[in-house]
Amino acid sequence: MFSAVVIVLLTGVSLTIYFFSADYREDDFYRRLKNKAVNAAQLLIEVEEVDANLLKKIERDNPVNLPNERIIIYDYKNEELYSSDTGDEIKIDSAKLNEIRLQKEIRFRNGDYEVLGFLFTEKFDRITVVSAAIDTYGNGKLRNLRNILLFVFLISIVIVPISGWIYSGRALSPIFNLVRQTEKISAAQLSTRLFTNNKKDEIGKLVQTFNHMLDRLEKAFLAQKHFIANASHELRTPLTSITGEIEVTLIQPRAAEKYQEILRSVLEEIKSLSLLSNQLLLLAQTSTDATKQKLELQRVDELLWQVKDELLKNNPEYKIEIDLDVSLDDDSLTVLGDEQLLKTAFSNLIDNGCKYSDNNLVMVRLKSIRDSILIEFENHGMGIDPRDLTTIFQPFFRGNNTRNLKGHGIGLSLVHRIIGLHEGDIEVISKMGSTTLFTLSIPVA
Repeated sequence: MFSAVVIVLLTGVSLTIYFFSADYREDDFYRRLKNKAVNAAQLLIEVEEVDANLLKKIERDNPVNLPNERIIIYDYKNEELYSSDTGDEIKIDSAKLNEIRLQKEIRFRNGDYEVLGFLFTEKFDRITVVSAAIDTYGNGKLRNLRNILLFVFLISIVIVPISGWIYSGRALSPIFNLVRQTEKISAAQLSTRLFTNNKKDEIGKLVQTFNHMLDRLEKAFLAQKHFIANASHELRTPLTSITGEIEVTLIQPRAAEKYQEILRSVLEEIKSLSLLSNQLLLLAQTSTDATKQKLELQRVDELLWQVKDELLKNNPEYKIEIDLDVSLDDDSLTVLGDEQLLKTAFSNLIDNGCKYSDNNLVMVRLKSIRDSILIEFENHGMGIDPRDLTTIFQPFFRGNNTRNLKGHGIGLSLVHRIIGLHEGDIEVISKMGSTTLFTLSIPVA
């Protein structure tokens, strides 16, 4: 392609140079031809002492004559007044003379001669002048230019592909190098990064972009690996407990009350396992963009009241107080969201607040700020270790002060993903042994 483009461009340039040079040669030659003929006509017509014979002698010895110059002058009756065409080489008939008088100036060729016919007007008569010559020097220069251009063109046809092949090889060598490096990268070697010497050109920017993508892929693979390991561990624990209890029970017959106690324990483990499975499914659901297609208009206050009723039904000891700012109206309470996901987020925060507070009390406050609604969840209890504040939203993470309480460490990570899916923000402020405040910010619809 490079060779074709250069050759086409060179062909166009060469043809342009040749045709413009040929056009200039023709115009220049006819200009000199006319000047010479006008001078001869002026001598013959305007100078009384000069007649046709004298003009022939003058023209014969004139050093500025053009090669094979022929000048013929006619009067208005088409009678020849003067002619230097002794061999009668220029054929001029009355039709051609009439054409000259009609158009006032014409150009044509007669064999090797280039002929100019024009109307020379003086105050008493209208004279027709025909001048012809052979542009030996001009045509010679034009042929020489044509040969030079043709020679350069033929040499270029050989040189351009070779130079293009060398240039493209050097230009594409960094890409070939990147291809070789990329072929070595696999799922087991995601820590490998591409390298290039020049980081400022387009190849360097491509390498940086590709390396950033590898960073994200590596983080995603590690997160997936840790997620699978943690999920397997969390699922294995209740299953192992259930299996152990059943195996111990089957060793020997027991009283009916003992069987009921064991079944209640197994039921609790199954409920915990079911809750964990549901949370894992929701965690996977919030990791895809498909959820965004299900967003509908939701009233935040109604969702909170529903969550409160559901939690109090299963946990009568919980105390949940919901406080709405007086400035809130229907518009400022409506968001675009997924009902089940939002209820899950609110339920997790309220449940955690009641579970980890001293008096099972959670204060929920709704406020409006600019184009968002703020939802605060506040409780007083053990608080969160400051060292854990940056990691509490990671899946399966649990603080050191909550190890003795039941849980799987999925709730807060699920809340974080759900709020992010709704283009909102979540902040937490906590002091050990004091107040913990979670603040959600969700754009209103």
